[in-house]
Amino acid sequence: MSALGRVVRSGVGRRRVRTLVIGLATLMAVTASVLAGSLLVASSSPFDDAFARQRGAHLNAQLDAGRATVAQLSASGETAGVSAASGPFGTVSVAPRHGAMRLPPLTVVGRDTPEGPVDELTLITGSWAERPGEIVLSAGGGQAPLGTRLDFPELPGAPSLEVVGTARSAGRTADAWVAPSRIASLTPSGKVGAYQMLYRFDAAATTADVRKGRAAVTASVPAGAVTGAQSWLTVRKAAARDTALFVPFLVAFGVLGLVMSVLFVGNVVAGSVGTGLRRIGILKAVGCTPSQVVRAYMAQALVPAAAGAGLGLLAGNLLAVPLLAETADAYGTSGLSVAPWIDVVVTAGALGVVTVTAWVSAGRAGRLRTVDALAVGRVPVAGRGRWAARRAARLPLPRAVGLGLARPFARPARAGAMVAAVLFGAMTVTFAVGLSSSLNEVLSARNHDVADVTVGVPGQRQGPPGGAPGAAADPAAVAAAIEAAIEALPGTEKYYGSATAEATVAGANGSTRITAFSGDASWGGYRMVSGRWFDAAAEAVVPTQFLAATGTAVGDEVTLHVQGSAVTVRVVGEVLDTRMDGMLVYTDAATLNRAVPDLPATGHHIAVSSGTDVGEYVKALNKGLEPLGITAQGREAADGGEVILVLNALTAILTLMLVAVAGLGVLGGVVLDTVERVRDLGVYKALGMTPRQIVAMVLTSVALPGLAGGALGVPAGVALHAMVMPAMGHSAGLRLPDSVIAVHGTPELLALGLGGVLIAVLGALPPAGWAARTRTVTALRTE
Repeated sequence: MSALGRVVRSGVGRRRVRTLVIGLATLMAVTASVLAGSLLVASSSPFDDAFARQRGAHLNAQLDAGRATVAQLSASGETAGVSAASGPFGTVSVAPRHGAMRLPPLTVVGRDTPEGPVDELTLITGSWAERPGEIVLSAGGGQAPLGTRLDFPELPGAPSLEVVGTARSAGRTADAWVAPSRIASLTPSGKVGAYQMLYRFDAAATTADVRKGRAAVTASVPAGAVTGAQSWLTVRKAAARDTALFVPFLVAFGVLGLVMSVLFVGNVVAGSVGTGLRRIGILKAVGCTPSQVVRAYMAQALVPAAAGAGLGLLAGNLLAVPLLAETADAYGTSGLSVAPWIDVVVTAGALGVVTVTAWVSAGRAGRLRTVDALAVGRVPVAGRGRWAARRAARLPLPRAVGLGLARPFARPARAGAMVAAVLFGAMTVTFAVGLSSSLNEVLSARNHDVADVTVGVPGQRQGPPGGAPGAAADPAAVAAAIEAAIEALPGTEKYYGSATAEATVAGANGSTRITAFSGDASWGGYRMVSGRWFDAAAEAVVPTQFLAATGTAVGDEVTLHVQGSAVTVRVVGEVLDTRMDGMLVYTDAATLNRAVPDLPATGHHIAVSSGTDVGEYVKALNKGLEPLGITAQGREAADGGEVILVLNALTAILTLMLVAVAGLGVLGGVVLDTVERVRDLGVYKALGMTPRQIVAMVLTSVALPGLAGGALGVPAGVALHAMVMPAMGHSAGLRLPDSVIAVHGTPELLALGLGGVLIAVLGALPPAGWAARTRTVTALRTE
């Protein structure tokens, strides 16, 4: 082995702590970078990637089984311009029940297998529906868990199906799938069946391309056979709107992870080389050239860095599995994985940072004169930190604490690196706490769940059991009976009723849902973005998306067409609401009296008086509602918001990861500082300093950097939150009110600032314990 090789091996073996720090720093940096890079790539075009991977359908066509045969539909797949086709599959739209609860209607398709030349389904959980009594639901629909039985009592024979799996279609071609033989039993009596055909075209990049392909397919089948079709561009637009909410959030965390990783590795490697200056002087004294010194110390840094990079790649790819699974659920896609090029780029980048940092530090040391390197390696720079030590000695503090407080001023560059590590950690925690609070505010606004008790919520069984005739069959009588039961209870403080009607809006396509309130609904959890809540008939509040779709603003009049009648309302407020793409109108029940006379309330929202037990109130109310076959429920039954729950889970995972990186940044700096001062620690111990005092000195040495990092990181986190949250809302077509963005309170900010000290102390605990356990004689004879 050459002399240079022996120097490298000796340096790696003798400086085990330093070697471990470099390896650990690189491991964490590579792990964080793999996760951050994967999130950034996953955010670029998740729908397009999944659509291409699953060979999604450019056109999902619905056809009348009475106007075309299976042979004719199969032959349409040979039409010019069609590159591939799947089908025909039998299909039907039917609303199942689960117990007494009616679920939303499902578009059910009969398929033998999830594979196919077009729209290859990805099985997420469970198994495929191979037997007639089984059904597979579309992932993310949230209708029912595995093992649930879905009943269809209105169909002949009252069939019942067990949910055996969930699958995902990139083109969202169906809500559920069953064996083909089951479609006939799910088709209502007297109705003609339908088929689904899925096509991929040679050209489908634009709306004109898809229209041309649809025209060719329509011409290839009997006239009138095509009853409807959905373009993949429509699905893509909806998916882009859904996923746009995540992009600013994931980009923010991804950039934070990458920046922290680079700073972390650079600081640790520079410090590791810097602490070996005296040994560099010795090597030069025995004849090593500056070039050999630089190469030796670059190799000593690269050997543990390469090992750490390998372990970091393994850890990053393993941790990316659950994280990307959460991201895929959020995006409504599947199959997200770490791209191979990310592993290559991250490894090369990490080792490149180590190489450059070690080369700069070792090169600077290599240019020192031998006598200077020998002196710098043992003697501190004259005057550095002494003024701080003198002032700390005058404070009424234990001597160990004073020495610790003065230490950051002796190594300002290293203290600055610790401040940067804590700053990023505190910024990440502040951003995460604010994001979670804002998302919960959005969830509250989405659910309008301020009411303590609700009656007649969507999907709940209405009317007496078994459909028995009586007063409950009359909606107006049911509403009156509900209100009487509510008013009869002593714990009722206030309540309002709500009724819905479908309408169209002049100048906008599609339908709009009108919610008409009887009573004061201003306390119901509707968050105003601008304007005010309505307080008279012919006034209304609408979501941001409604204003964008109709080209109107607060103060304008809008004409609604309800059951053949025109109703004009003045928009007096803009409300935060994410349901039905924001095509909603909230107004007073009196506004619709002319178009829909005596519109009965189908939902009631109740606030109970202070001191009333909500559980007991619900029991008493349900006893009064039992003859109507209607059930009241408390606020805990409100919708949890799948997207927001996924965002909260991602926030927690990413925050823990980045805080760990920040803590290791502090640990690396303290380890280097402790190794550098090990002889001083031996002197302190020889003079009578106890292990507990050693721990106190080491921990207090990071208190000021921790406090400074927290003080700087908290405002930075608040600023990042104030920038990212509106961007997330804008991406989803929303304007967020100040109450959703300004969620950080003063006590919370103070606690987060002190959290910087906690991060620093936790990072310094391991080296503090090592310093306390080091024997005095061992420390004194250490170079």
